[in-house]
Amino acid sequence: MPAVRTLVDLLRGAIIGVVEVIPGVSGGTVALLIGVYERLLTSASALVRGVVRAVVDPLRGRGLAGARTHLAQVEWRLVLPIGIGMVLALVTAARVVEPLLDEHPVTSRALFAGLIVASLVVPARMLGARWRVRDVALAVAAAAAGFLLTGLPSATVEDPSPLAILGSAALAVCALVLPGVSGSFVLVTTGMYQPALAALNGGDVPTIALFMAGGVLGLAVFVHVLRWLLASHRRVTLAIMTGLMAGSLRALWPWQSDDRDLLAPSGDVGIVALWFVAGVVLVGAVLAVELAVVRRRARTASSADDAARRD
Repeated sequence: MPAVRTLVDLLRGAIIGVVEVIPGVSGGTVALLIGVYERLLTSASALVRGVVRAVVDPLRGRGLAGARTHLAQVEWRLVLPIGIGMVLALVTAARVVEPLLDEHPVTSRALFAGLIVASLVVPARMLGARWRVRDVALAVAAAAAGFLLTGLPSATVEDPSPLAILGSAALAVCALVLPGVSGSFVLVTTGMYQPALAALNGGDVPTIALFMAGGVLGLAVFVHVLRWLLASHRRVTLAIMTGLMAGSLRALWPWQSDDRDLLAPSGDVGIVALWFVAGVVLVGAVLAVELAVVRRRARTASSADDAARRD
């Protein structure tokens, strides 16, 4: 069974990697959907702390004990296969997914919109059955912010500076960690999307290294902030996440111009609607399976507790 679990985690990472190539679709949203978001966030926090301690502590004469403690808290059996799957999928998707999106933009956006609409259930369910007035107000405000953000015109940068690459990559990784905000969309907005794809497809190692360094920088700063927010202000954070996911649907309206102006439905609307429904059904099926597994585990645990009491 460990081999099956590793294969599943590789697939999970691949899914996250693929959607990160698609502007408007958040890898953090997918991580929430497939049930690994908080575990990955906790492991990422421990990993960053461990690396920082490994660099700083020896300079202070404290050795590596602190670094080992943090690194031991990382779920390596989860993080490694998901990380490998993400990297492989990113490289592959840069060559395969992008041409498909260019050739079929309307139906692709409809499918992705259906996926996101159905996945709104995930953070909403994490928040709880009863939404308070404040939760709704925060979600609406976040949705409005997400709607405005995804409507910004894309920038174009022909020859980006190293500092611009570092900064945009740091922002993109922050978006990757935050459900509802697409990392690739941040790159589009800052004009770094095409340079990033060109670097991946062309094997431009120096540029890829700069993007990776910026990503590590962003992860080191933001992951701790988000983990603290989930621990200390869980309801507020989850309400805002839900709103951001809802607002980001603007980027996935099937009919829009190159400048992201929303257009009225046209062409074969029925086919587009079917692709949207297919996205909803796909996520709904995954959620139904997840719910069945959770209930089965709960029944098994309850039966085990009853047996233990009888013994």
